[in-house]
This record gives sequence, structure tokens and C-alpha cells, in this order.
Amino acid sequence: MKNSKPLWSGRFKQPLSDAALKFSSSIDLDKELYQEDILGSIAHVEMLASCKIITHEEARRIRSGLKAVAKEIETGKLDLSWEKEDIHMAVEQRLIQKIGAVGGKLHTGRSRNDQVALDERLYLRSAVYEIKKMITQLQRVLLYKSEKYFGTIMPGYTHLQRAQPILLSHHLLAYVSMFQRDFERMEDCYKRINRLPLGAAALAGTSFPINRNDTAKKLGFDGIIENSIDAVSDRDYLLEFISACSSIMMHISRIAEELVVWSSQEFAFAKTDDAYTTGSSIMPQKKNPDMAELLRGKTGRIFGNLMNLLTIMKGLPLAYNRDLQEDKTPMLDSVHTTREALFILSHVLVHTTFAEQRFEQELKNDFLTATELADYLVQKHVPFRQAHEITGSIVSYCVEQKTSLTVLTLQELHLFSTKFEKDIFTLLDPAKSIEHKKSSGSTSPQEVKKQIVYWAKTLKNRK
Repeated sequence: MKNSKPLWSGRFKQPLSDAALKFSSSIDLDKELYQEDILGSIAHVEMLASCKIITHEEARRIRSGLKAVAKEIETGKLDLSWEKEDIHMAVEQRLIQKIGAVGGKLHTGRSRNDQVALDERLYLRSAVYEIKKMITQLQRVLLYKSEKYFGTIMPGYTHLQRAQPILLSHHLLAYVSMFQRDFERMEDCYKRINRLPLGAAALAGTSFPINRNDTAKKLGFDGIIENSIDAVSDRDYLLEFISACSSIMMHISRIAEELVVWSSQEFAFAKTDDAYTTGSSIMPQKKNPDMAELLRGKTGRIFGNLMNLLTIMKGLPLAYNRDLQEDKTPMLDSVHTTREALFILSHVLVHTTFAEQRFEQELKNDFLTATELADYLVQKHVPFRQAHEITGSIVSYCVEQKTSLTVLTLQELHLFSTKFEKDIFTLLDPAKSIEHKKSSGSTSPQEVKKQIVYWAKTLKNRK
């Protein structure tokens, strides 16, 4: 067995078998938390010195040793293979090797149970900060495209069927609003993450006169988790974080799906640069939207991570159980995948153009302005249900005659209602249709411009 004697081995007569150690080792995953582990340990040892539990000289030596261990990990000098069990034990063992028995005082008044909870919360604080920045960048890209294509009219869809004409800018700004909710969810999630669990020890607290609030202040936490059992057994903060990531990925998947559909020859609404598409190994003509497809596919990983952790937590008795070690995979994967997805989507959108002429072509010879017919009749004091029925009959007539609303004559319209007058033809033009919208938040150019101005100001002021 390559492993040196475990720090917890005093009660055991036999060493842990290699098979059991390999099965239970988490260092392959939690070595990513080494910076957080050492940062938390430094704050802990400084608190111990402030409370006179250890001397300031001992704290100085431990702090210096921890920084040296951090450098060894950064440079790859310290071996972090599976024999080390976990990052906490690896750091402490190496610390003792470097500075002697005084290194063993580091763990005074704490347990790996509260230590790992601290490491995760420190890690997630950074992750939330990075993800918020990346959401903001994505919103800025969408806003830029909204400004660039302002005035471009496209078919709006419901049920993936053409519904009404809208501004392309209005469509893109819908995603800005969606990602804003994700930004706010991350901000709100941070409030629950930013509470200190350290000092709860294994589950019951410690008999040493530690100062948990001092440690919280050193590490920038908003306060402590008051109940020591809850501090070590809770993973709600992680569930909430992955849930927020799931929402982000769901929104990413929706826009990715539209990029896949819109880049098809059947739609031909969007075109992404070659640098963000791939070809076929057998069909030379293919240009595949693989980045968008992967964004759509990776969403399932995050959903799976959420279900993974919910399943781990659902039957756990209080307090800490080793099952909680399995929270690292969903946590780390959710952070990495969400960051990568936000990054690549921003780049894909930057390198995507929208086919204005194709939109214009698709606005012709269709029934996108049928709602305007119904609304027109309502303004002529026809009850809406009756107006709806009349308009439906007109559309049916156009289908049978293989014609469109825009080429109907006033005489033909009078076959269905004498309320129609010449001014109806103005409203059948898509551009006039959207200009006719009056409600706040609508697709009218005035309202969309308001949204652009609002988001430009909001995103400019965001740090």
C-alpha cells in the first residue's frame, strides 16, 4: 500500500485496503478545491491564534507551511494521486511533513465535515461571480445583435407555426430578459452560499473557545450557519446553485434549438461562420451547427446533476454521511459545463448573421397579419368572437383560392363583412402591423427601442 499512515488511523488495527481506499478516495475530484482548502485553513489557524488556542508563532509557521504546500500543488510538485484519500488529508499530511508536529495543530476545533462544506461554499462563491459575468457578456452580445438588426421584421411563431410579424430585435431581447432572471437567481443563490459552516466541527461544535464570526469575517462571509448539525449536513446551497444552472442551460438550449432550425435550408434565417460549425466525414456538402447541438445536448448533463444530488440527499439522516462525498461530481460538472456553454454561445452568436432578405421573403404570401383583420373589425364595433370567425373565413377563402391577404380586393373582403374600408390595406403590411401595436413591451419599434435603451443602460452599469 503506497499510502502513508492516515491521520485518523489511531483506532484501527488494520490499514485500509487499497481497493477500499481507491473506492472511497475523492482526491481526483476535490483536488480542484485545493486553493479554497488552503484559504480556509489559513483563516482557521489565524482565528485559533486570535483566540489563544495556539500561539501566534505556531500560526505563523502553519500559515507559511500552507502557502508552501499551495505552491507545490500549483507547480505539480506535490503528488495528488488517489492514495492521498482527499484534498484535506493530502494538504495536512504534507504540511506536517514540512513543518513537523506543529502542523498537526491546524485541525484543532474543526472536522473534515465542516471543512469540506467550507471549501464548497468558497468554490461556489467564485463560480457564481464568474457565471454572472458570463451571463452579462451573453446579454451584451444579444443586445448588440438587437441594435444591429433593429428594423428587421421576421415571422413570429407559436406552436412553430407562423403567427404574427415581429421585429427580430424583439425576439432577441426576449432572451436578454430570460438570462436576466438567471442572473438574478445566481445573485439570490449567493445569499445562501455565503454563510460560514466552519466551526461546526463533526456535527456538535467544539469545546475549544473558537470565534466563528471572526473566521467568517476573515473569509468575507455574511455570517455563520447557526445550527452546527445543519452546517455539516446541508447541501441546499448546492441544490439551489445547480437548479439555477439548470435554468441557464434550459434557456441556452432554447436559443440553440432556434439556431439549429434557423440554419437549416428549410428556414435559412441564420448563418454561422465556419469557425463554429463542422462538416461531415462522408457528405462533403454538409455544414453542421454542431456547437448549437452540443449546447442543446449538454443541458441534459446539468438536469442530470440536479437529479443526482436530489437523489443523494433525499434519504440521508442527520448529520454528515459519506454519501455527501458524491456531491463533487455534480457540483464541479455543473460549474464547468455552465461556464463553457455561456462562453461558446456568446461566441457563436457573435459569428452568426441573420438573413434579412430571407425574412422579408417569408413575410410575403402568408397570413401573418390576420390578427390585424380581426382587431380592425373589433374597432368597427364587431364583437371579437364574430370578428375572429370572419377573419378565419377570409383565411380559408385565401387558402382555397391559393392567394394571400395582401392581394385581396376590397370587393372580396366585402364578401365577408361590409365593415372593411380602404384603410384596412395599410394594416396588412407587416411593417405597418407592428407599428400599429400600442401595448407596453410589444413589438412596435417604439417599444423595442425602449427595451434596447433600458438594457444598454442596465448592462453598462453592471460590474
